[in-house]
Amino acid sequence: MPFTYNRTVRFQDTDAAGVVYFANVLGICHEAYEESLEASSINLKDFFTNLPVAFPIVHTSVDFLRPMFGGDKLLISLIPQKLGVDKFEITYQITVGEVIVAKAITRHVCIDVSSRSKQELPEEIIQWLETNRRDAEGAERRKSREIM
Repeated sequence: MPFTYNRTVRFQDTDAAGVVYFANVLGICHEAYEESLEASSINLKDFFTNLPVAFPIVHTSVDFLRPMFGGDKLLISLIPQKLGVDKFEITYQITVGEVIVAKAITRHVCIDVSSRSKQELPEEIIQWLETNRRDAEGAERRKSREIM
């Protein structure tokens, strides 16, 4: 199964029209990313503050398919994928009930904090990527058997 994160849309997430403000969708996706790291036993405090490497986002995109309103119960599914020795991408699917309301992508590169130069991904991130890839592939195989 892809990693999933449940989240309720709060008033602070919305704009004057009462729908989720476009930039807040990426914040919600980032919450799901953090939860998936923590679920893999990665210490978030160390991950974001004490590592010799960082994982800045170098590209992102969001497709808005339906509006999200305050009080909506979101299910965010994410699948990270290794793109090379120094980068990975996370795809997100946000649903309300059975309806897909948004899809997003964040692409991250691993850098040395001091020199700001690209570095190979550390083992704990490779493990996180591999675990999530296997889980997502297993879910896809199960889904394809159900369709047949």
